[in-house]
Amino acid sequence: MEENMKYEEAMAQIETIVHKMENNELDIDELAAQLKTAQRLIKFCKDKLTKTEEELSKIQAEQA
Repeated sequence: MEENMKYEEAMAQIETIVHKMENNELDIDELAAQLKTAQRLIKFCKDKLTKTEEELSKIQAEQA
């Protein structure tokens, strides 16, 4: 996964994986690999959201 990936790109990849899983488009070997990829992408998104929330809280605190 790229260091400079955008949140929207990661979410699009997750949505693609979910779509493939729901439509039985993955064989068992692909499924395992795609699940690992999805886990990494979900962690990336959570971390990105947490960091953004912290930055926003800091900005709001500075304005108070």
